[in-house]
Amino acid sequence: MVESMTGFGSAERGGFKVEMRSLNHRYLEMFVRLPSGLSSHEMRIREVIKKGLARGKVDVFVTLKEEGSLSINLNEKAARDIYSALEGLAASLDMTGTITMDTLLQWKSMFISEEVSYDSAPLLEALAAALAELRQMRLSEGAGLKAEMLSIAGRITTLNSEIESLCPDARQAAIDKFGQNLKELLGEDKVDEGRLIQEASALADRIDITEEVARVRSHIDQMTGMLENGGTVGRKLDFLMQELIREANTMGSKSSEPGILGRVIEMKSEIERAREQVQNIQ
Repeated sequence: MVESMTGFGSAERGGFKVEMRSLNHRYLEMFVRLPSGLSSHEMRIREVIKKGLARGKVDVFVTLKEEGSLSINLNEKAARDIYSALEGLAASLDMTGTITMDTLLQWKSMFISEEVSYDSAPLLEALAAALAELRQMRLSEGAGLKAEMLSIAGRITTLNSEIESLCPDARQAAIDKFGQNLKELLGEDKVDEGRLIQEASALADRIDITEEVARVRSHIDQMTGMLENGGTVGRKLDFLMQELIREANTMGSKSSEPGILGRVIEMKSEIERAREQVQNIQ
């Protein structure tokens, strides 16, 4: 299926709330914002997202609604060493007084550490649910993009067929005009019919756009095939849009027939419309 790069998803599980949003981007770019106590889970979160998304700028916000489990780690040896050092200092300075717990607690950061732990299972469940909701929105928008792109492809196909039908008459009209201009230029002088045919043939080759018409048809076939097959096709479609613009520009530069030129302008407009849509396809 065709997938857009724009979406939003959110979910809550076990005190964790996960919100995700994505926008179009050339590559997969992630920004994960976690409470300080959850920073160790960032790499796992990134791995989950990479498995679900191929392109897009993705912002992930995780918030906590419940407190985690607090554990206190006491380094008794460090506390004893501090106590002994203070006793030694008091003795060497001939100081009186008692070293109390309050005295030791002034150096608590050296022998007491606090750690808040969380059960990661609900976090990963919330992440999976938010990602699923985001992907569903991206797929829904992707279906709309696909329909729009197929409609544009049909319009380009129609214009291309109309241009193809005008080619023989346009070619003959150009040859006739060339012969008429040459006769008007030479006036009463005799025109070498053989040379006239040779020059007219060369002119016909220069203005022939049948190859461009065939390549446009081929590119549109590839475009519709990619849209029907789905997957990560955004970059491939973007490349096809560039090729289609190239062929349309060549048609316009080769032909001077008003009917063809008008349709080439319409074709380029449709290709630009498709190009804008492609920017949001994964």
